[in-house]
Amino acid sequence: MKNDKNIFKQLAIFSVISLVFIILFNALLMPQLTKRSVKETNYSFFLNQLDDGNITQVKIEDSEIRFEVETDNGDKQVYSTGRMDDPELVDRLHKHQEIVFTENFEESNFLLEFLVSWVLPIIFFIVLWNILMKGMSKRMGGNSMSFGKSNAKVYVKAQTGKTFDDVAGQDEAKEALVEIVDFLHNPDKYAEIGANLPKGALLVGPPGTGKTLLAQAVAGEANVPFFSISGSEFVEMFVGMGAAKVRDLFKQANEKAPCIVFIDEIDTIGKKRDGNFSGNDEREQTLNQLLTEMDGFDGKKGVVILAATNRPESLDPALLRPGRFDRRIPAELPDLAGREAILKVHAKAVKTEEGIDYNAIARATAGASGAELANIINEAALRAVRSGRKFVSQSDMEESVEVVIAGYQRKNAVISQKEKEIIAYHEIGHALVAAKQKDSAPVHKITIIPRTSGALGYTMQVDEGEKFLMTKEEALARIATLTGGRSAEELIFNSCTSGASNDIEQATKIARAMVTRYGMSDKFDMIALETVTNQYLGGDTSLACSAETAAKIDEEINSIVKSAHEKAVKILTENMDKLHELAHFLLEKETITGEEFMDILNKESAVLL
Repeated sequence: MKNDKNIFKQLAIFSVISLVFIILFNALLMPQLTKRSVKETNYSFFLNQLDDGNITQVKIEDSEIRFEVETDNGDKQVYSTGRMDDPELVDRLHKHQEIVFTENFEESNFLLEFLVSWVLPIIFFIVLWNILMKGMSKRMGGNSMSFGKSNAKVYVKAQTGKTFDDVAGQDEAKEALVEIVDFLHNPDKYAEIGANLPKGALLVGPPGTGKTLLAQAVAGEANVPFFSISGSEFVEMFVGMGAAKVRDLFKQANEKAPCIVFIDEIDTIGKKRDGNFSGNDEREQTLNQLLTEMDGFDGKKGVVILAATNRPESLDPALLRPGRFDRRIPAELPDLAGREAILKVHAKAVKTEEGIDYNAIARATAGASGAELANIINEAALRAVRSGRKFVSQSDMEESVEVVIAGYQRKNAVISQKEKEIIAYHEIGHALVAAKQKDSAPVHKITIIPRTSGALGYTMQVDEGEKFLMTKEEALARIATLTGGRSAEELIFNSCTSGASNDIEQATKIARAMVTRYGMSDKFDMIALETVTNQYLGGDTSLACSAETAAKIDEEINSIVKSAHEKAVKILTENMDKLHELAHFLLEKETITGEEFMDILNKESAVLL
């Protein structure tokens, strides 16, 4: 196998490096380590030791005498002294027959030298290799002898504890998955008529909409083993490891059939193959192995492949064809009823007061995902604890919505009175323009309390019902409302500030979409001038037109925003008294509700534009 060859190659390289190190160690360091120390002494000490019979070995050279002295406790030490002109030296040495004449004092025990110079270094490098492989396997999620294992987490119903009752706001997705659950419960019913279960179902949608939760709920409803693995876990530092993990995953799944295999973020390995060659084709090998395995297993056994992604447009067409991922199940952002149901599901885990209006919270959180709604409930519970209460109130819920949208209140922010006045007129400008247009959402709340997101104040509008379409009139009204803040600054202070930067960005974005994608421009009519990519991840756009047309698009966008700006100035000019009255009221209260705002505004009749 290719991965085995890679391991053997690395082991061979490591062995060569180890051998070179051992050879250098024996050549350079061992002689110094094994060399015995020699002490210099005088000739009289040599004669005294010779007469006492303590010398065991001696080596006589032309100018030096080396001798080994054995002490009473058995220790041995080599000494060196200069050779003197002593005619009686030979006779004295012959008197001591036990003295050995040697040529080399550095010779030592061969077995000891072999152990120190070869055996111990080899053991050291074997231990080092094991440590390196264990560390590498931990980073890959396994041990050093489990290359190519899938490392998929296996759950059963008792461990996940998830059923369709835990999933709210995704009724269409649940209906599409009920058939899979029924097949896993009653496979014979489908086998009798000759029907095959779809081999794979692809869950697509924005982040936080509950794709993983849906997969776990399917496994919980069917009461079968649930294999969970992320697409990134297939990609390893060794080429071929991803393909080996795919093989092992499907082998385990077939052994435990019926079961569900869930691959999260499948776009990590399932991207389109572009044909470009690179130094590491690990991802493409993994994808090819996945395609092969999905063709190879029998759907009648009850092995269902579920996968989730935020980028379905990036997946390889071969992965999406019938026979592999047969079904595409969207998990979209929940509607009004779905948001209310999700809030109630998550509210079961916290203690709440009686009479919580979940519909009001749901209307204020248009466009929120299930994960964001769960976070809102949790923030409300945390606020209740900080306030010393044991139950979550309606005010906790409403404040948590603002925390998720705009961040926490900056209670210690020091803002001058002049800037507070500018902010108050700015926010009332938004609210007043919105209230004087019949195609605008009602004002729900106005505040000039700074938030940690950077907002110095904001005006919250909440639609009374759920809207799925936006008319041209509503888009123009929204742009006019966004320009209302800057318009108020210009009228009252004859100047403008940087506070309208986010308003300008949003107004330009809406106007550009009207021209390039919605066909709401008289100049271009129904022409698509822009394409959207990654619709579930922010919706990046790119122009699909010439440079001349792009210049005309900019002119049209400028015309739309400018016209809306002029409309906002006209509304505020006609309602200047109300602008001053509401701004002073907001300065005093810092936060006012939509009801308070409309009460002051409706004290005298106003003509809707």
